[in-house]
Amino acid sequence: MDQSIVPNPALLERVAHCLGQPLARWRPVAGGYTVATRWLVTCADGSSAFVKGATDALTATWWRLEYSVYTHIQAPFLPTWRAWDDDGVHPILVLEDLSGAVWQAPWTMARITQVLETLEQVAATTPPRTLPSLEARRPMLSGWAHVAIDPTAFLELRLCSVAWLSHALDTLMSAEAQARLAGDNLVHFDVRSDNLCFMGDRVVLVDWNWACRGYSRVDIAAWLPSLHLEGGPLPEAILPGEPCLAAVISGYFAARAGRPAKNTQETRVRALQFSQLRVALPWAVRALALPALDGEANPSNV
Repeated sequence: MDQSIVPNPALLERVAHCLGQPLARWRPVAGGYTVATRWLVTCADGSSAFVKGATDALTATWWRLEYSVYTHIQAPFLPTWRAWDDDGVHPILVLEDLSGAVWQAPWTMARITQVLETLEQVAATTPPRTLPSLEARRPMLSGWAHVAIDPTAFLELRLCSVAWLSHALDTLMSAEAQARLAGDNLVHFDVRSDNLCFMGDRVVLVDWNWACRGYSRVDIAAWLPSLHLEGGPLPEAILPGEPCLAAVISGYFAARAGRPAKNTQETRVRALQFSQLRVALPWAVRALALPALDGEANPSNV
């Protein structure tokens, strides 16, 4: 066994037990935006698997929700579920090893079309009734309403002036309040390039801990800011005619990107949120015919 980096022995024992054989090798997987542990393990028979281990109450809740998706749905866009172990505190989820897939590939229209077709398959899949509704998450998606209560952190991002925000805020709040969220579609709710990969003719979506029931176009809207950042087209080129969703996505990031970061993990999250806001806010401005942004960090050309 490779002993250079050794996870908690209890974790190794649990993984070996639920896979039904000893482990020959393991290595940590970097990345991610949570404190969860991630490992690639090789079993005694030569097969491999990806292991996600919860480390606190929040990640435990997420992994249990994600596990419920795998137990109710079998589809090519899901990683193959291999094992599950819940000790009541720190559950572990064992999935297909996707390290051989193509991750964060350069975006071509063929790949973009492939993802859009996969999201159609996701939307056409009957979601488990145990999943929360997207409509119930409307308070967390009312970002501009939160900015209105205290705009200080948002204004400190220097994307616009106080005068611009005063003029535009009612329009942004009204649009996000009118956005359609309810529906009967399966919604991943966290589509980004780091949460999808290309495996042969499959597009595989990972990290289903935010899955819910709702309006499927929210998945497309949520993906588009990161897609444009990575060389893809402007959001409205993929999803025209959805000004309310543009308001929702921009508001989500506007309410969060300026929050203080308490640790390195949160610093990475804030940077990601800010970069996506720099695309989502101009999208909302164009979609709602608002005046051009006038801040020092004007993102209009991003």
